[in-house]
Amino acid sequence: MIFSGFPVGAFETNCYIIGCEETKEGAVVDPGFEAEKILKRVEKLGLNIRYIILTHGHVDHIGALAEVQQATGAKVLIHAEDAGMLTDSRKNLSTFAGRGLNFKEADRLLQEGDKIKVGNVEIDVIHTPGHTKGGISLKCAPDILLTGDALFAGSVGRSDFPGGSHTQLINSIKNKLLVFPPETRVFPGHGPASTIGNEKLYNPFLR
Repeated sequence: MIFSGFPVGAFETNCYIIGCEETKEGAVVDPGFEAEKILKRVEKLGLNIRYIILTHGHVDHIGALAEVQQATGAKVLIHAEDAGMLTDSRKNLSTFAGRGLNFKEADRLLQEGDKIKVGNVEIDVIHTPGHTKGGISLKCAPDILLTGDALFAGSVGRSDFPGGSHTQLINSIKNKLLVFPPETRVFPGHGPASTIGNEKLYNPFLR
């Protein structure tokens, strides 16, 4: 599997690119901003992007969506509970960030337990609400877990935005993410990577 992560934009949102080494099909996860930077990485990796997968619908995770989609022709995937955030600049918070971004509807609405096939790579969709109603995490390999803005290294996502719930967020993390083996690597929506084991031991929000 091809896997590459890098920060984009002023919020330093982690954008991830997942690819199949055999077929060269790929997916972009959370194209926050800096479309040119994202597309250059795609070109360097030699991938044909089939999907753009959004862990949730906030502006810092979708800011470059239109440009990346137009350049790649990829289908846009988001959880059904966050679908309305793509088409409403108030819901995706871009209005309050001075951008006012509205996008077309997603091509596919995701649900808990869905699988996304990228060549020979299978991505499992895990519904982890709390930061947003439709927040998802993605299991990309036995030891790779993308957690969006649910779980961070030493912290958890904000729950004070519309649709957020701290109780729901903690339940999502404990019941759906901490169940993975301790060596599972955690790649969050912002900040450095971690492991499930480290978060179980040291994350003060999860004690």
